[in-house]
Amino acid sequence: MKKIRKALIPAAGFGTRFLPQTKAMPKEMMPLVDKPIIQRVVEELVDVGIETIVIVTGWNKRSIEDHFDNNFELEEKLARAGKEKELEIVRKISSLAEFVYLRQKGPLGNATPILNAKHIMGDDPFMVFWGDDFVDAAPSRARQLLAAYEKYDAAILGALRARTENDYKKYGFVGGEEVEKGVFKISKILEKPGSSENSPSDLAVVSGIIVTPGIYEPLEMAKSGLGSGQELVYTHGIQGMVDKNLPVYAVEIRNAKYRDTGNKLDYLKAVVEYGLDHPEIGKDFAEYLKTLKN
Repeated sequence: MKKIRKALIPAAGFGTRFLPQTKAMPKEMMPLVDKPIIQRVVEELVDVGIETIVIVTGWNKRSIEDHFDNNFELEEKLARAGKEKELEIVRKISSLAEFVYLRQKGPLGNATPILNAKHIMGDDPFMVFWGDDFVDAAPSRARQLLAAYEKYDAAILGALRARTENDYKKYGFVGGEEVEKGVFKISKILEKPGSSENSPSDLAVVSGIIVTPGIYEPLEMAKSGLGSGQELVYTHGIQGMVDKNLPVYAVEIRNAKYRDTGNKLDYLKAVVEYGLDHPEIGKDFAEYLKTLKN
């Protein structure tokens, strides 16, 4: 079994739900108080031993590269001002991992970045986390996925139970046999079934997966068969792996709170909750929020 040392973050979307804010600023760089969403995602990956992070971007995402790069002028200014704490924070960001940047090429869809990164990932398994959503969990979602991979040596999908009927229009859903509590061997995955009636279960695949090289061939086949206006989604590859009898498992993430920060309301909720937990401003922020009840 190969160790997982690489991760992919697709980050080429336009973030149209946040226009006009995202006209010039990537949605992945929206702040959670004082930290961009994508940095929160990167730190979770690094915490479980990821060393190389491939970020697939678009023409308007240069600020992501700048954020994780060295900024000599800023570091010099902070050093001269004696701001050691801030200097340490800035230096740590650029040393989190080895960052590789690719421009997305190919059809629309969340699977295109997987094919774009094939020459870098090679025959290695890797994590795929999105840059505008995440899961708060204990242990972390990345650690839970990695534990399942190390046990089953297979592709692993992170999953949560559907919360509303509308979820069936937003996510992929899986069906299969429960092989141990919260772990399912997948026999079917259906992208956006539309309703609970049409879904193989109430288990939605959200926010993070581990894929193995077996996904490339099914994705290439799906890509060649796309019709006009169709998107290439990773569930095409997962179902193709299942059809080829390659093992795929879904893990229901324990102690989880899903943060769809690409959604305005969920983003604002996350900012408020992270603000309340912030060591510097949390207490004062809580007092301020109490005044809004009047």
